[in-house]
Amino acid sequence: MTVAPFAPVQGVLPTNYVTGAGAAPVAGTDGSAFATSLTGAVDNLQQLQSTSNQLAVSAVTGNLDDIHNATLAATRAQVTLELMATVRNKGVDAFNEIMRMQA
Repeated sequence: MTVAPFAPVQGVLPTNYVTGAGAAPVAGTDGSAFATSLTGAVDNLQQLQSTSNQLAVSAVTGNLDDIHNATLAATRAQVTLELMATVRNKGVDAFNEIMRMQA
């Protein structure tokens, strides 16, 4: 039995980010690349949840041939939602920490 690898979550990290010692993002520093990445991640999450919901409805109505697809879609949507919630929480924590800093 061959198990296919999961596809990476699209839109979470910017694709134009250069890694390495002392490297910086290729895009400008105005934050637009970060905003674009977050927007792409949210759009991807919505698409994953929509697919999961469609497969769940198909499973309930008996129109689904392979339950594995519905299970994988639901798990992908759940993990992506948890990732987005964690990123949001870390962002809020960072903002609160910055606000507590003394000038």
